[in-house]
Amino acid sequence: MPPLGFLRHVIAASLTEYFRQTTVTEFLLMGFSEDHNVQIVHFVVFLSIYLIALMGNFLIITAVALNYHLHTPMYIFLVNLSLIDICYISTIVPKTMAISLTSNKLISFSGCVAQVFLVLTFAGAELALLTVMAYDRYVAICHPLQYKVMISSEACIQMAAASWVSSVIHAVLETTITFRLSFCRSNVIGQFFCDISQLQKISCSDTQFSHGFTFSVGLLAGSFCFVFIFISYGYIFSAVLKIPADQGRYKVFSTCTPHLTVFSFFIITAMFVYLRPNGPSSPTVDLLSAILYTVLPPVLNPIIYSLRNKDIQEAVRKITKKCKLHSMIP
Repeated sequence: MPPLGFLRHVIAASLTEYFRQTTVTEFLLMGFSEDHNVQIVHFVVFLSIYLIALMGNFLIITAVALNYHLHTPMYIFLVNLSLIDICYISTIVPKTMAISLTSNKLISFSGCVAQVFLVLTFAGAELALLTVMAYDRYVAICHPLQYKVMISSEACIQMAAASWVSSVIHAVLETTITFRLSFCRSNVIGQFFCDISQLQKISCSDTQFSHGFTFSVGLLAGSFCFVFIFISYGYIFSAVLKIPADQGRYKVFSTCTPHLTVFSFFIITAMFVYLRPNGPSSPTVDLLSAILYTVLPPVLNPIIYSLRNKDIQEAVRKITKKCKLHSMIP
C-alpha cells in the first residue's frame, strides 16, 4: 500500500491538473453572424454608428471648450455626457467590429474584467447624469430666478463628480462580486460584449448572491432615477401648461420629450436585461436590448441634447467656418 503522503500528493496533483484544464482563462463572445457577407455589413454599419457618435460628441466638447459664453452649468453637464458617451461606446463597439473582421471571438479573462468594469462605470455615470440633467431642467423652468444660486458652477461640478464617483464605486462592487464566481468548462458568453447577466448564466458557482446583489442595486438605482425624473417632469409639464404662448410651450416640450425618450430606452432596456429572473431567454431579444442601451444613447444624445440647441449650433458653425478658412489658406 502506498504511503499516505504519496496518495495525498497524487490527489493534489490530479486536482490541480483538473482545475487547470477546466478553469476558464478566456471567453468566447457572440458574433452577429457566421456569414462573411453579413459580417462585413455588420462591420460597416457599426463603424458608421461609431464614427457618427464620436464626431457628434467631439463636436459638443470642442464647441463648449472654444466658446467662453458656453462655460455654464448646463453645458458642463453636456460635456460630461459627451465624454461618457465616447468612452461608453468605445468600450464595446471596436471589439465587436474586430470580431466581424477577423472572426476571432476570443477575449481574455482580464480583458473581460476590464470591459465589465468600464461598461458598468459609464452606464452608471450615464444614468446618474441623465437624472442630474432632469433636475437641471426642473430648476431652470420651475425656478428660473433661483437657477444661478441652486445650480452654481460649484454645485454643477460637484453633481457631475458625484455621478462619476458613485458609478465607479458601483462598478467596483459589481465587478468584484461577478468575478469571484467560478467559470469552468463553458466559456461562451451569449452577448457581443462581456455582460454580467450572461456571465452569471455560464458560471459553475452558486450565483444566487451575485444575481440578488445585481437585482437589488439595479432596482434601487433604476427606481430612484425613474421616480426622480418622473417627479421632475411632472413639475416641468405643470409649469409649461401655465405658459400662455403656444410657441413657448412647444419649445420646452421639444427639448423635454427627446430627453424622456432616450432615458426611457436606456432605463427600460437595461432593467429588462438585468432585473429579470435567470432563465431561458431569446438571444435575439438579448442582442437588441443590449444595442438599445449601449449603442443607441451615445449616437442620439448629441443630436437630442446639443445639436438641437441654438447656442451649440452657432458654436459648431463657427468651428466649421474656421476649418474651411484654414483649409483654403495655402
